[in-house]
Amino acid sequence: MLAAGRTQAESGDAGFAEDLGERFAAAREAGLLSNVHGVVAMRGGRIVFEQYLPGFDMRRALPLGLVRFGPETPHDIRSATKSIVGLLYGIALAAGRVPAPEAPLMAQFPEYPDLAADPARARLTIAHVLSMTLGTQWEEIAIPYSDPRNSEIAMGTAPDRYRFILERPILRPPGEAWTYNGGATALLGRLIARGTGRDLEEFAREVLFAPLGMVQAAWDRDQRGEPIAASGLRMTPRELARIGVMVLGRGRWEGRQVVPAEWLAASIRAAVAMPDGRRYGYHWYLGGVARDDGAGRLRTEPMVSAIGNGGQRLFLLPGLDLVVAVTAGNYDTPDQWRPPTVVLRDVILPALRG
Repeated sequence: MLAAGRTQAESGDAGFAEDLGERFAAAREAGLLSNVHGVVAMRGGRIVFEQYLPGFDMRRALPLGLVRFGPETPHDIRSATKSIVGLLYGIALAAGRVPAPEAPLMAQFPEYPDLAADPARARLTIAHVLSMTLGTQWEEIAIPYSDPRNSEIAMGTAPDRYRFILERPILRPPGEAWTYNGGATALLGRLIARGTGRDLEEFAREVLFAPLGMVQAAWDRDQRGEPIAASGLRMTPRELARIGVMVLGRGRWEGRQVVPAEWLAASIRAAVAMPDGRRYGYHWYLGGVARDDGAGRLRTEPMVSAIGNGGQRLFLLPGLDLVVAVTAGNYDTPDQWRPPTVVLRDVILPALRG
């Protein structure tokens, strides 16, 4: 169910053409939405479009077979989890439970005095963790997750995962370049759990999930029983979209300030340029999407995104007050980005009037 005050709207009432459903069906018939499982679009805080399709899915490495998805079916959101951990860090920071972004990183891990004594590592800060600009060696994108050489996989099997992350060789000055790094999110999760004295999932449920009325959201755990900070969240597309609405609302939901507005502003402010031309904030992707303005002219709408393996997406378009959540099952495929992009660029946006 939606939270109080968040009702379902007719697409026309929210400024969309009445043929939005037909556009989606046409894209599906054309084979452009391969293994898309769920789509929820919200505008003005209300659902304006919602579709669920049967498809093959996995829960992390566990095949689930053919799943008939619906509004209450939870789904892996994989690395879109990272953006939510970023929100949790801001909540914990406002409560005085975790160090500020400018704080030195190694000072937060006194159990590794040998690493802290390294002058090069002394330059690392929490901000470098939040923006994935640690400058350390981390191979996660170019190596499949099925390969034990993948840094995130190696982190998971290391005797001490936090030492593994912190002792990676330093390749460039911190803050200079962005490198995708699941270990950075694991460090944030560790700092949150240590600072709050709470299991990461317990803290999330108290300060984020419960305030937003999210009852399905849950965290998968590793072999040690710890929530997988970098990629372990499962939730429904409605719940994922609800997080987006809260972010567009500057951290407020149903009259309550859930995430500090100042933290959200910092999170979606560009901290570093990415190799593909996008920018990265504090665990959020920043970019834009082209849209016809109705007069035959293309304009670029600013966009904030959370992204997960397999086609998991949370698109936020502040200028349009639009949130689009997509779940899909195209894990580890080279063109997994395409179906959610089609949903947004070729289905949702062309149907938006004005």
